[in-house]
Amino acid sequence: MATVYLATDLRLERRVAIKIMHGHLADDSAFKVRFIQEARSAARLAHPNVVNVFDQGQDADMAYLVMEYLPGITLRDLLKDYGRLTPEQTLDILEAVLSGLAAAHKAGIVHRDVKPENVLLADDGRIKISDFGLARAVNNNTATGQALLGTIAYLSPELVTRGIADARSDIYALGIMTFEMLTGEQPYVGEAPMQIAYQHANDTVPMPSSKVASVPHELDELVLWATARDPEDRPRDARVMLDQLHDVSALVRGGTQELALQSTMVLPVSLRTGANPVADAETQVLGAKLAPTKPPAATLLGIHPIGTGPVGPADNGDLLSKKVDKRKGRGFWLFALVLLIAAALGGTGWYFGSGPGSDVSVPDVASASPEAASTQLTKLGLTPELGGAFSATIAEGLVIGTDPDAGSRVPQDSAVTIIVSQGLQPITLPALAGLAQEAASAAITDLKAVLGSVDPIFNGDVAAGSVISASKESDGADVSAGGEYFEGLTVNLVVSLGSIPNVDGKTVAEATDILVGKTLIVVSGEQTYSDTVAEGDVITAQVPDGTIREGATLTLVISRGPEPVTVPNVVGMSWNEGKDTLTALGFVLSYNLGADAIAALLDVASTNPVAGTAAAKGSTITLKPTNPFG
Repeated sequence: MATVYLATDLRLERRVAIKIMHGHLADDSAFKVRFIQEARSAARLAHPNVVNVFDQGQDADMAYLVMEYLPGITLRDLLKDYGRLTPEQTLDILEAVLSGLAAAHKAGIVHRDVKPENVLLADDGRIKISDFGLARAVNNNTATGQALLGTIAYLSPELVTRGIADARSDIYALGIMTFEMLTGEQPYVGEAPMQIAYQHANDTVPMPSSKVASVPHELDELVLWATARDPEDRPRDARVMLDQLHDVSALVRGGTQELALQSTMVLPVSLRTGANPVADAETQVLGAKLAPTKPPAATLLGIHPIGTGPVGPADNGDLLSKKVDKRKGRGFWLFALVLLIAAALGGTGWYFGSGPGSDVSVPDVASASPEAASTQLTKLGLTPELGGAFSATIAEGLVIGTDPDAGSRVPQDSAVTIIVSQGLQPITLPALAGLAQEAASAAITDLKAVLGSVDPIFNGDVAAGSVISASKESDGADVSAGGEYFEGLTVNLVVSLGSIPNVDGKTVAEATDILVGKTLIVVSGEQTYSDTVAEGDVITAQVPDGTIREGATLTLVISRGPEPVTVPNVVGMSWNEGKDTLTALGFVLSYNLGADAIAALLDVASTNPVAGTAAAKGSTITLKPTNPFG
């Protein structure tokens, strides 16, 4: 969308980053609105973990933002250098990012492009989230419109399937980023973006400990919670996840985590002047813990204001005795209260940690034997039950998965169904021979079989586009007439291209155009005499033996015209004999006699052409009879 420049603010003498929208996008109002939206979104946030936007403006068609300059690197640069981060480093970055996102979500803003490239790590240790260019208010229509926005590796399932984003979409992207920080790789990879998008929509993100065994179990649970496919199963916003992160951080770091920013210490009432009574009441406990009030030195020495101190030594002894008894009684009740609270906390921890109220994550037992899966579930305190289903990917007798799915949280002693593969689902194929190719393909895929190769061949007995035969890919068995088969197996089709066109009697050019139009190769062959085909035209197209496919070569046999015949010598023969001889050789006779009855009495005097001349069949021979009058 833009190019970022390092600049100097001459008025305030500070370094800033100026983000200038690319010039070729200036005419696109949608890009310009999105660019300005980044300024408005970021300007609504005043948080130490969000990059500040100082100004926004436009010079002619050039829109720009003036932003805070942070010398340092991005989280992506850090991951490239170190591969993966420690759990403690991950927690520190997560706390900063979640704090910034919590402020955005509270302001009604969804970031929609959370990824390592947009997490900035300043040289002075500050961590900030940037690039609200795809941000949009939660209460607006958050559909992406014509295309998905955001980086495909971090898109939530609802963005892939419905194009809808809300605060929980940012949580999903942050869960993917957490997985990447802990393992050094993204959970889903593929050769094409649609492959990655399909995995986001249909698969469950694995636990980071499946890639790096040293990842704490608490961080596994945090990632699974944030990347649940159903948005309803995720934290509703960044604030909810941040609160949970503090608890996880305390467990991972091995004790109660100290707050990075301590509350302001409250001094005792006696050491402050002008104290607010309401504030004093609210901070008594904190003041007592952080700085217990000591009696003034004068009181310790026995000096009291007039009318308030003891009258004599006896009064002092009684007063001290009463104070000691009172202190003992208060200590007893405090001790009892501490024991009661400890017992309640211990019981609650046992109940939810290892007792009946504890939840268990269902393990992934896919491809294992039913016995091994049952043993694994039993060790976790779950009750295994067996079920079955057909599968095209898992061998018969092995485990397909569980119900509930792997990664789900269930109470101890819950029943978990182990789904065992029953192999391929049987199906019944209809008769495929004679069906149109589209109908046969639909019949195969509708039954969840797989359409394999489609082999088009020329066949004069089957209409073009219809199936000639069908066979199993596995062993080549014929299934043209239909029959028993299985889901997931492949069916190959042979489809008719119709008959080879008849080009007999066509010119060579006409025949070539017709056959080449059928994706056949044409070559000229021998020339031969023909009494029926004109010279230079095609007598026939010779077809090779066997199956004829597109690209086959046909040889044209070209006519040389009628075969020449030598005119015989019929001079001196009777008229009828000479006439019959020439006619039998295919010649046409021409003569000027009035009647054949008279000619029958005469002999042949001459022929034209003369005897011994080569003439084509069908050519004319002129006969001349002898003169009957001498």
